[in-house]
Amino acid sequence: MPYIGEFLGTMLLILLGDGVVANVLLNRSGFKGAGPVQITFAWGLAVMLPAYIFGASSGAHFNPALTIALAAGGMFPWSMVFGYCVAQMAGAFVGACLMWLLFADHFDATEDPLLKRACFCTSPSIPNRPRNFLSEIVGTFVLVFAILGMSQINGMVGAQGNFVVFCIIVSIGMSLGGLTGYAINPARDLGPRLAHWVLPMKNKADSNWGYGVVTLFGPIIGALIGMGLFKIIPWAPLTF
Repeated sequence: MPYIGEFLGTMLLILLGDGVVANVLLNRSGFKGAGPVQITFAWGLAVMLPAYIFGASSGAHFNPALTIALAAGGMFPWSMVFGYCVAQMAGAFVGACLMWLLFADHFDATEDPLLKRACFCTSPSIPNRPRNFLSEIVGTFVLVFAILGMSQINGMVGAQGNFVVFCIIVSIGMSLGGLTGYAINPARDLGPRLAHWVLPMKNKADSNWGYGVVTLFGPIIGALIGMGLFKIIPWAPLTF
């Protein structure tokens, strides 16, 4: 069941997250032009909703960088890491395909190939490989360190904790999202990037696989740094 939860949860995350981008960017959408605030809040909700549904069954990672960091910190078994990452990538791919299926007419009505690609995966506003890497490292560091740090607060589990994750995602997006689109999750970017590559779309741009190196390794490095810092801080023991 944990692997199914990670697959379905990541699928829902991408369906809703990529869905809001398509809703805002594609021609003849009723929400076209709604802007980055709607996108940022909707991405936070896209993470929170499946976390409520599958948190008890899988832990609601939905992110290979988080899974790897938790394993490196001794909070998750290494034996399950590969299966979790495969489930997350597969779920992201399927979620992106479902998004395309729903918005297929709007993709056909949109001429700009870069807008079409943006509905699937991220790209930097200013291409600068070292700084793009740094943006993904810092964004994912904030995500993982904040999640772990919030665990030190009494009662910050379950429903309350999931809402805090929503707040973390929105905060990162509002503050850092304009730099690279804040993938902060290899599955969120690479699964949909693969879907963009294989799906039949008119006037389609290349899938920019070269940038995928940033969204694969940047988040993993940032997550490991977040876990490392969390581990070395002498936290006060929880009291109840």
